[in-house]
Amino acid sequence: MGKHKLADCKQCRREGERLLLKGSRCNSQKCALLRRKTAPGMHGAVVKKQSEYAVRLREKQKLRRIFGVSEKQLWHCFEKAHRTPGVTGTLILQFLERRLDNIAYRLGFAASRKHARQLVKHGHFQVNGKKVDLPSYQVNPADKISVRPASQKSFSAALERLKEAQYPAWLKFDETVSAGVVVSIPEREEIDYPIDEQLIVEYYAK
Repeated sequence: MGKHKLADCKQCRREGERLLLKGSRCNSQKCALLRRKTAPGMHGAVVKKQSEYAVRLREKQKLRRIFGVSEKQLWHCFEKAHRTPGVTGTLILQFLERRLDNIAYRLGFAASRKHARQLVKHGHFQVNGKKVDLPSYQVNPADKISVRPASQKSFSAALERLKEAQYPAWLKFDETVSAGVVVSIPEREEIDYPIDEQLIVEYYAK
């Protein structure tokens, strides 16, 4: 499967949950799920009994939509997690959480992951002082994520907001260097997505 072709709000309607693909709009009265709870399409309102395969497929698709990754990227993530000692499902979520575009979103540099991915591709960020323009770049504990000096003016308002923002326990913002710092690898209980990762592992392990 390639890129998601549905509009962001239709993706949320397809999964029947808020995936926060449009940032603050998803928590407002403009959220599409408040107006139309059915899936998009002429048969969206038809309730069908899902097979075990369909349940696992939908969970996998939900995770793809949340992080904006392709089928190939998620498959590679599963393979990497499968080869790594530990709980495969938890490792998949940890690898996705440690993507640079997700970290930029979590720190508050962007309103959504899609926006963060665009900013990373345009070369606005650096990790430990070196420019990184790869959204899938894996950030490690103790790494510092900051805005490049050439882009500081564009992010001046965002940097002020970051000083008072609330972050997950595994992230913090260091005001002395105006950079986000990865404190540790996130634990499963710190990853707050409506995802049953075991269903995704079962989907790929079939």
